[in-house]
Amino acid sequence: MINKELLDPQSIVIVGGSNNQHKPGGAIVRNLLQGGYNGTLRIVNPKEDVVQGIKVFHDIKELPPTELAILVIPAKFCPDTAELLARDKGVRAFIIISAGFGEETKAGAALEQRILDTCEQYGAALIGPNCIGLMNRQHHSVFTQPIPKLDAKGVDFISGSGATAVFILESAVIKGLQFNSVWSIGNGKQIGIEDVLQYMDDHFDPEKDSLVKLLYIENISDPDKLLFHASNLIKKGCRIAAIKAGASESGSRAASSHTGAIASSDGAVEALFRKAGIVRCFSREELTTVGCIFTLPPLKGRNFAIVTHAGGPGVMLTDALSKGGLNVPKIEGTLADELKEQLFPGSAVANPIDILATGTAEQLGTAIDYCEHKFDNIDAIAVIYGTPGLTTLYEAYDTLHKKILECKKPIFPILPSLHTAGPEVAEFLAKGHVNFSDEVTLATALSQIMRTPMPAPPEVQLYGIDIPELQKIIMSIKENGYVPPQTVRAILSCAGIPMVPELVSEQKEELITFAQKVGFPVVAKVVGPVHKSDVGGVTLNIRTPEHLALEFDRMMKIDDAKGVMVQKMLRGTELFIGAKYEERFGHVVLCGLGGIFVEVLKDVQSGLAPLSYGEAYSMIHSLRGYKILKGTRGQAGINEKKYAEIIVRLSTLLRFATEIKEMDINPLLADGDDIVAVDARILVESNHPFDAV
Repeated sequence: MINKELLDPQSIVIVGGSNNQHKPGGAIVRNLLQGGYNGTLRIVNPKEDVVQGIKVFHDIKELPPTELAILVIPAKFCPDTAELLARDKGVRAFIIISAGFGEETKAGAALEQRILDTCEQYGAALIGPNCIGLMNRQHHSVFTQPIPKLDAKGVDFISGSGATAVFILESAVIKGLQFNSVWSIGNGKQIGIEDVLQYMDDHFDPEKDSLVKLLYIENISDPDKLLFHASNLIKKGCRIAAIKAGASESGSRAASSHTGAIASSDGAVEALFRKAGIVRCFSREELTTVGCIFTLPPLKGRNFAIVTHAGGPGVMLTDALSKGGLNVPKIEGTLADELKEQLFPGSAVANPIDILATGTAEQLGTAIDYCEHKFDNIDAIAVIYGTPGLTTLYEAYDTLHKKILECKKPIFPILPSLHTAGPEVAEFLAKGHVNFSDEVTLATALSQIMRTPMPAPPEVQLYGIDIPELQKIIMSIKENGYVPPQTVRAILSCAGIPMVPELVSEQKEELITFAQKVGFPVVAKVVGPVHKSDVGGVTLNIRTPEHLALEFDRMMKIDDAKGVMVQKMLRGTELFIGAKYEERFGHVVLCGLGGIFVEVLKDVQSGLAPLSYGEAYSMIHSLRGYKILKGTRGQAGINEKKYAEIIVRLSTLLRFATEIKEMDINPLLADGDDIVAVDARILVESNHPFDAV
């Protein structure tokens, strides 16, 4: 729980506060005093009489009633101290800096549980243990540096790691990013990242609260809560970016299907963030850069003008923006000629607009004015302006400051001379601006923001899904494992997913009769082995009954063969849909190019079931091979609407069948307006007792 005593305490006691500012107990006292805390500050230390000018209590029993307690004492003393403070001194909020709890040993976990039990009994909030503390505009209850500039419209930052929070703050302060609050949750025994987001969502005031949230996450304990409250906040006008650490390929288990080989817990995180509308970042620099972008007016288009006095950075930014799907359109015509006449000879205006190293502050302002008022094909302006070693930059940066305040189009300041123009950059930042010192990092962050969709609608698309029949089929399955082809067809038919005509049999003549009925050519596939191609269990383009008979005899000799499947031979663009159940997240649905390319290229996009049509289209459009699906070099494109519909229907089906742990539909063949499933595998692991069915 998060309460007033935690956020705005009228009195704080630091148990373990000291004069040694090189230790946490002393550093917290220093930060509270320097931060101008307005309430009553108390300190408990049995060995000192005065700590940093404050008279000390030698025993917690001497304390008057206090609202917030910060414990900086050995872990073994924390449970009894917390109980006494909550019971006898009315403490209703705790920040426990101390380490040595559940992050280390089972005995430490027991100590942590005792503290939680006390907090639950007395209705007290608990941050930590094992954290750097909490900082907001009311109190700086952290022992670390730096202390960023705090502002009501600054960023709310929530971190699962104290040390990482410090490094992210270091990165942010250099860029001029301001903060409203900094939460280090530590072990998160009571209050985790999801709980902080819930509080911010439940108490959101668009007039008073920060509209930017940055997260550093090491463990998502409640994906549904994170999804719900992050989505709500974004829909209310907030913007959220996050790093999720610890989700590498090495952390995923081995799996037998294509989907299992590609999907991982990282895929679940990617899908969750996409569904919530969270911009995913992969480094401290990227996270703080995205945070800075969020403080500027939102982009309303993809066209950038680059104003610079150095050609190289302008070219690098042009390349990086183009690579990320943003545009640097050519500027030409009468207005371009008019601008060029107001610059020094040799200047370029085609975009990037290069005003040369000798360009003046006035010319910088003129170039920005043309981009703002006269060039209609420009949505945003990037200004690269460092020191060429000829002049000081105060005048140029003052011009930039004024233009940022005047212009409706967002202006992205790229001021690279942090060493040679340190004082000038510092003065610019002090006026409330941010600085992107590296143009390529800025472009990467911008492209990541533009690729992130808005939160998906919560409604489940039930049209065309036969849920009762699906559940009947699932309950009829007698054992765990890959289900037989006829069961696969039955499950997919519940979602209205068309499949190629096929027959599975152990009888050669029956298969030949079927092939003659549907018409040659046909495909033969062995039934039994999981990876049919690896054991020579697939033969294409069979054109005669005699050839089919020979292939049947050969395949039935393959190890584990239980029969042969014959399908009508179809041609078209090969697509792929897969799904994998991730504990706590639900089903991660994948789509991409099919056939052998799904594992070779791994060009797939992921979404979290159930999916909306908007999510499905976003996944399809985000594929690197989308141009192939759209149609290229005279080849017709696929029926994109039908592909999205199959993705959505499959995701809805999975929502009601958690027993399905992995699924491959590979390939789906797209030919003209038709998309047909050719091969599919479904792995079922049920919790119900099979002998009771």
